[in-house]
Amino acid sequence: MSDVASREYDLTPSEPRALDMPSPASVADYVALLKPRVMSLVIFTALVGLVRAPGEVHPVIAFTALLCIAIGAGASGALNMWWDADIDAVMSRTRRRPIPAGRVTPGEALAFGMTLSVGSVIVLGLLVNMVAAALLAFTIFFYVVIYTMWLKRWTPQNIVIGGAAGAFPPMVGWAAASGGIGLESLLLFLIIFFWTPPHFWALALYKSGDYARAGVPMLPVVAGPSETRRQILLYTLLLVPLAMSPFFLGMAGLAYGVVSGVTGALMLLLAVQVYRRREGAPAEIAARRLFGFSILYLFLLFAVLLVEAVAPAGFGL
Repeated sequence: MSDVASREYDLTPSEPRALDMPSPASVADYVALLKPRVMSLVIFTALVGLVRAPGEVHPVIAFTALLCIAIGAGASGALNMWWDADIDAVMSRTRRRPIPAGRVTPGEALAFGMTLSVGSVIVLGLLVNMVAAALLAFTIFFYVVIYTMWLKRWTPQNIVIGGAAGAFPPMVGWAAASGGIGLESLLLFLIIFFWTPPHFWALALYKSGDYARAGVPMLPVVAGPSETRRQILLYTLLLVPLAMSPFFLGMAGLAYGVVSGVTGALMLLLAVQVYRRREGAPAEIAARRLFGFSILYLFLLFAVLLVEAVAPAGFGL
């Protein structure tokens, strides 16, 4: 592992500042610590799990659940940035984050993340139910401790195993509405779990230099681009039929079957292009296209599941 992983890093690009001095942080910096783009995906997938769960849930309870899940996700992001500030400081896409840029101290980020973590779990348990709270607590623990502190710097399979953290929100939403864990929520978990490797490995292909400098053993750095392309294709081959299975199992309607089939074919086509294009600009373009489309792919799958749940009559179901 590189010297970056030693956790000795300069907090500011200009002049040092004592860790116990107040930082010049703004509200925007604390919002950035929450990783709002990731948080938005968490809220959306949790909403789908909540809406598709059996039974009815009071709108106030549903709002409370989603708010707690959102805060828990943001807390995980803040704790991730606290631990990974040394890595973030040397990667081009993360060096402007609040901690490596010197706008927020590590201690402030740690206190912020821990406060939100504990608060979100307690409120969810008291106002919604203990099953959802336990799942949220485990999700935060898994992302911060298992993935961020352990897997990310230890194994090229970090994204595969760590991807479970991002796959839990639909289960938390389902538990918030039903008080339990259903087969469909497990299926939603698996869709996100198998979506994560091709999504992030596509990014890692054209950001491999960043990960190498940071000492993060991402698959392209450890196993090389060729093996990464092969793994992307294999996971996509598993993902596409898995994503269509809610339709074939009778858990989703015809609209979902059509959308999952068409977008799955496009996802597979882009994965094949990544596999075949090995050199220069065409290879990078193919990886960028797959990364970008993978976000749309997951969004469309869950969007149709949501619409089918709230307006089934509009689909003739």
